[in-house]
This record gives sequence, C-alpha cells and structure tokens, in this order.
Amino acid sequence: MIKVHDFSKTNSLYNNFLAQLRDLKVHSDRMRFRRNLERLGEITAFEISKELKFEESDVYTALGVAPSNIIKEQPVIATILRAGLPLHQGVLNYFDNSDNCFISAYRKHSSNDLFDVEIEYLSSPNLDDKVVILTDPMIASGASMVLAYKALLKKGIPRHIHVVGVIASAEGIEYVRKNMPGNTTIWIGAIDEEMTAQSYIVPGLGDAGDLAFGAKEDK
Repeated sequence: MIKVHDFSKTNSLYNNFLAQLRDLKVHSDRMRFRRNLERLGEITAFEISKELKFEESDVYTALGVAPSNIIKEQPVIATILRAGLPLHQGVLNYFDNSDNCFISAYRKHSSNDLFDVEIEYLSSPNLDDKVVILTDPMIASGASMVLAYKALLKKGIPRHIHVVGVIASAEGIEYVRKNMPGNTTIWIGAIDEEMTAQSYIVPGLGDAGDLAFGAKEDK
C-alpha cells in the first residue's frame, strides 16, 4: 500500500515557502523561486530521514567518545530535468554523500495541443536494493513520474522509492499510486483537485521549470 505524506495537512514552515512559490507577486524573482524549492527539498529530506535505517557509531571528540546513531546507507537522489533541479539540490544538501541520478524527460507536443511524455536520457548508478528519492516539483498527470520510475529499472530494482513533489493534482496522485509498486512513499506539499486538458494543475503555480530557469521554446 503506497503511503502519501501531505504536508498541507499540518502547519509548518513548509506551508510558508509553498505559499511564496504560488504567489504571482514573487514569480518575477527567479532566485527566490529556486531557493524556496530548495528549502522544500531540505524539509522533505529531513522527514524522509526519519524512515531510513540507522546504526550506532562511536564518535571521538577531544574529550572522549560519544555514541551516535547515524544513517546506515545514503539514498540515491534522482530528479527529472530541468524543473526538478532546485528540489533535487535541497534534498542533496541534507544527503550530501549520496549518489545522484538524472533523467531527461520532455513533452512531445502534437498539432492538437496534446502531448506525450518521453524519456530521452538517463544517468544513474546501479540501483539494485537501494533507497531512491525521486524528485519532481509538479505531479500533474503523473505520467512523467511513472515513466521516470520505469526508466530507473534499467539500472536495477530499488528496495524503496520515495517520490518527492511540491504540488500534485488529485488525478496525478491516483495515477502514481496505481502504477508504481507498493514499496513507494509519496511526499507532497499540496494536492489540488483540478487539472487542465494540457495537464496543468489548477490553482497550481504555473510552469515550475520556466519560473526557475526562464521560458523555453516548445517545438
């Protein structure tokens, strides 16, 4: 059974940073937008850490030995380019010894304004029996996330997948839950009920990649 952690259900600083991401008044500040995505990645990484395996280790100080519980194994951090980069960086700030994986996915548009999601490139370490954190700020239809997961399987079968997003549609969450394995946990900032025919979440926040890095030309 896939578990969903919805940060909007509890009050925390996460909600402040998410509100700024949605706010048109701060959309012109790309650095703030990227930094807020990074902050949300950091908060999520902290929460994920509570579900990882730890082991006791002795730490030698100047005055003695301090028994400490440390993470037994660093997760592999994966992201879908390009919008996922700031969120990925936030997670990496906390799991700073982790291996990394990058997935290039894009919308292949047709003449009737519909599109298919295609995976173009994958750079990844071996993932057999690894904990993988897969990040993408917007989970709209859910198709990109599921295709990214299937691409990862070329590099091995993960022990557990943590899907990290910021805003999702209800339809996208349901699609991920139906099409990803039971050893998946979803971490999301908010779930919006509406999605347009072009798979934009409403109210959402717009195109996260464009807001972080500038508008692109779709061909």
